[in-house]
Amino acid sequence: MTCNFKTDIVIIGAGISGLWLNKILRQSGYSTLLLEKKALGGLQSMRSQGIIHGGTKYTLHGSLSNAANAISSMPERWRACLRGDGEVDLRQVKVLSEHHYMWSRDKLMSKLTSFFASKAIRGKVAAEAGEKRPEAFQHEDFRGNFYALNELVLDMPTLVSQLVDQAEESIYKFDCSQPGCIEVAEDGSIAAVTLQGKNKRVKVTAQRFILTAGEGNESLLHLANLNRPAMQRRPLHMVIVKHNYSQPIYAHCIGAGSKPLITITSHWMDDGQPVWYLGGNLAETGVELDRETQIASAKTLIKEVLPWVDLGQTQWGSFMIHRAEPQQRTMLRPDTAFVHQQHNILTCWPTKLALTPHLADEVMKKLESDQLTPQSTSDYSQLRFLSQPKIATPIWQELLA
Repeated sequence: MTCNFKTDIVIIGAGISGLWLNKILRQSGYSTLLLEKKALGGLQSMRSQGIIHGGTKYTLHGSLSNAANAISSMPERWRACLRGDGEVDLRQVKVLSEHHYMWSRDKLMSKLTSFFASKAIRGKVAAEAGEKRPEAFQHEDFRGNFYALNELVLDMPTLVSQLVDQAEESIYKFDCSQPGCIEVAEDGSIAAVTLQGKNKRVKVTAQRFILTAGEGNESLLHLANLNRPAMQRRPLHMVIVKHNYSQPIYAHCIGAGSKPLITITSHWMDDGQPVWYLGGNLAETGVELDRETQIASAKTLIKEVLPWVDLGQTQWGSFMIHRAEPQQRTMLRPDTAFVHQQHNILTCWPTKLALTPHLADEVMKKLESDQLTPQSTSDYSQLRFLSQPKIATPIWQELLA
C-alpha cells in the first residue's frame, strides 16, 4: 500500500546549505521535508574548517577580485545571526575564534602592505601589534607581519545542531539516489519522490524539489534525467595532527604567492586533546601525493613557518575531499553561491560555507519570482517509519580517536 505525503518543499541533502534553507523556508511559512542520505552536516560541511571568510585571502594578488566583493558582507551577516538578530538564530553556536588571522614569515612586499592599508580593504584587515596577537604569535622569534581579518571561525557540530533545533520533525534519513526513488514527469519535472521502509511506501509530492547534496547533486540530476547544471570537483588533500601544544591557531600563513601557504584551524578531540586542521595551498598542491608524502610535506612546512612551536607528541592523518561546485571554465573557483532552476527543480551549491546566507537569498528570490506561496500542512506522522539522521562525526575524531 502506498500513502501520499504532500509538502511545499522537498530538500535533498542536509549539509549546512540544506539545513539553513530548511530553517529559512519554515520561518517563511512553507512546509518542508529535508532528506539526508547519511549524517547531518554531510561530507563537505562537517569537513570544512569552519571559517566564515570575508574574501581577504582572495586579495593576495594585490587587488579586489569578484570573489572578494561577493563574500565581503558575509561575516557581518553571520555575526548578526550569532547575536540573535539575524535571519537565523545562531546564539547557541560555539565561536572558536572571533577573528581569523593572517601572518607572513617575512616582511610583506610593499605593494601588498600598501593594498591592505588602502580604502578598498580598510575595515577588513588590521595590523596587530605584538601584545594584541594570540599567544602563539607573541614569541620573540616571530619576525613577520601579522593581521587580524574581519572573519570568524565556527564550531561546525554546534552549528549543525543549532540549525536542526526546532526543525527535527521535518528531517529524515533516506537515500534518494536509489533507483526508482525519483519519479520524473513527461515535462521533465519531478513528479514525486518515493520513500520506502519496512512494510511502508510513501509517495511525496511538492511544489519544488531543492538539491543541496553537494557532490551528490550529480547523481540526483542523472536520476532526474538532467544533464545541467554540470558539476566540477575541486580536490583537496587535507591534513590533521593531534598534538600537545596548548595555544590555538586560526590563521593563514602567506608568502609571495597569491594563495596562503597553509591555513590552520584548531579543534579538540572528545578527550580534550588539541588538533590542528591544515588546509590552504598545502591541501591544493598535495592532491597527487600519497598519505605519507603529504604528511611529510605538512611537517616540513610547519617547521618552516612556525619554527618556535613544539607540538610535543603527535599523531597525524590525512584524507581526500572533493569540493563540489558548478562547472566553470578552466576549473576556476566560482565567485558566488549558485542556484539553477529547471522545471520544479532547484540545484544549489553554496561554493563556500560563508555564502550560505546568500544561497538562501537566491532560492527565496526564485520562489518569489514564481509567486510560490505556502499551500500544504505536512502530516509528519506518516514518516515515522524513517529514522532521523545523527550529526556527522568530526573527521579528526573519526581518524585519530
